[in-house]
Amino acid sequence: MSADKRKPAMVIGLGRFGGAVATTLERMGHEVLAVDTDPDRVQHYAGRLTKTVEADGSENGCLRRLGATDFGSVIVGIGSDVEASVLTVLALSDLGINNIWAKATSESHGRILERVGAHHVVFPEERMGHRVAYLVNERLLDFISFGDEFAIARLKAPEFIIGLPLVTSQCRKKFDVTVVGVKREGEDFIHATGDTLIMPGDELVVSGRTDRIEDFAVGKG
Repeated sequence: MSADKRKPAMVIGLGRFGGAVATTLERMGHEVLAVDTDPDRVQHYAGRLTKTVEADGSENGCLRRLGATDFGSVIVGIGSDVEASVLTVLALSDLGINNIWAKATSESHGRILERVGAHHVVFPEERMGHRVAYLVNERLLDFISFGDEFAIARLKAPEFIIGLPLVTSQCRKKFDVTVVGVKREGEDFIHATGDTLIMPGDELVVSGRTDRIEDFAVGKG
């Protein structure tokens, strides 16, 4: 999708999470209106985002003046102030915003956000904690969990499949995982097929249940 077709987004709360979301959206070609009550944060992002405003996003009237209903998505990045987080989502819901994303710091916080109108609730600290735990053991190079025991991981090719085509190694039958692709140093990403030969030094992108990916990484059938 080209930049001029990307819908504008509003980000309320410019802490580490909100700031990262806002700057990433800007790099992706979205126009971003960022809102925070802290003048220092607003000043920090002033030259990096389409527009930054010092304002209270939990006030319905303020959101109307900022044109919140003109944005395709609104992301509430407020985390430490639970009351402000909830009131902001409630105000956005009252305005009829139909794509509200909100950061939660706990399960109870997340449930409240959903009840007052958030369409998507994210738990960045919890997810990062899980990701770090899987990376610490050094079997996996990267890891994305989808919260339902399913994950996609990048890992070094296990010794037991090196020199074999994938159809011979029977990854899916033995481990119930799917090798999606292979990255070889100095070469483009390879979309895996049954005939793909695994070489020393290859990195694999694998999908499946988290526990089965762990077993596959160490050759534990």
